[in-house]
Amino acid sequence: MRSGEPDWSRWRRPGPTPTERRRDVLVALAVLVGAFCLLVFINSTGTFAFGDAPSLTEQLAWGAALAVPLAVRRTYPLAVMVVVSVLFIGAQVRHIGDNNTPSVALFIVVFTVGAWERNRVVARWSRIGVIALMSGYLGVTFLHAMTHPPRHYPGAAGPLDPFLAAVLFNILINTVYFVIAYGFGNMAWLSARRQAELEYRAEQLRRSQEQNTRGAIVAERLRIARDLHDVVAHYVSVMGVQAGAARRALDRDPDFAREALRTVEQTARTAIGELRGLLGVLRAEDAEQPAPTHSSSPGLDEVAELVASARAAGLSVRHGVAGEPRPVSDGVALSAYRVVQEALTNVVKHAGARSAEVRERYLANALEVEVTDDGRGHDQTEEGGFGLVGMRERIAVHGGELEAGPRRDAGYRVRATLPTARGGGA
Repeated sequence: MRSGEPDWSRWRRPGPTPTERRRDVLVALAVLVGAFCLLVFINSTGTFAFGDAPSLTEQLAWGAALAVPLAVRRTYPLAVMVVVSVLFIGAQVRHIGDNNTPSVALFIVVFTVGAWERNRVVARWSRIGVIALMSGYLGVTFLHAMTHPPRHYPGAAGPLDPFLAAVLFNILINTVYFVIAYGFGNMAWLSARRQAELEYRAEQLRRSQEQNTRGAIVAERLRIARDLHDVVAHYVSVMGVQAGAARRALDRDPDFAREALRTVEQTARTAIGELRGLLGVLRAEDAEQPAPTHSSSPGLDEVAELVASARAAGLSVRHGVAGEPRPVSDGVALSAYRVVQEALTNVVKHAGARSAEVRERYLANALEVEVTDDGRGHDQTEEGGFGLVGMRERIAVHGGELEAGPRRDAGYRVRATLPTARGGGA
């Protein structure tokens, strides 16, 4: 048994549903109608099972008494079996004309206890007790027949003694009768338990799928939150620097101010485009498939644009590539791009630097990106609360390493190493 899973050996079957209780009433009515019809036919022909019978009124009362308890057989299976068993023996003792209705009723209640009694120990031993009682009663009738004058069998032609053949026949019929009632009851109970197990596992699977879906949605939204931070921080920083430059140069250098404002306008349009895509995903229903935020995710080819934006903000930036450039996976390329974006954003916003350098290195089994500057060298990435954390999360997804801290001489360094397959491509 798995941890936290119910012990199915102790499973208890729930009570009958309203539909099943209505079916029990219909079964009781069917047995009652069948008993009345058989008694009327048998009494009309006078062919009684025991040779004689009480009045038709008494026989109809016995038939009704045997049929009515079946209306609550699944609600009170054990009590109904006891009642029907006693009535069965009473009907046999009174020699009612119909021997079929008592047998059908007894079969149904023995089956019902096997299928519905919640206490399985009681279900087993109560049925065994009823079968033993009926077998004892059958033995008594055989002894009674042996102590009375033998019946005549004028049409007997088989090799066995007629009385012996009748005894063996009754033993065989009753054995098959009770074995089937007992076995079918157990099978019905096991089938119900298996159905309950299947429903339980289906519910567990549904909950697991919902949990996985929620986890995927949360992970996607965290990724989008990181992208929002990167996009907003980078573009707003560029716009702030350019707007400040335009304000200061507005009177003495209108052309420079005009160019700075044009850069602000272009940057704002680009930021709005990315923000619309990201917010569209956040507004989507959980069941919807998140739409990509870009027609194609930014990667290493767009690093040059980041460098150009930083230069437009007044920072002197050098960009170099070492090693033989090769394709890398989209995830690695996007993470490398975001690290460069975050690092340059912090240089522009916080470092007070005059120059910076962006390096891409293609190593044997890794891609390394590094951003250095000559600024104040304090821990700029922690000021916003998300920059360094976001970088580390991105790098950790790929099993890479991130180094961030002040340089020995001056400034700050951010270096990310992302494992890649040798010569692998996206």
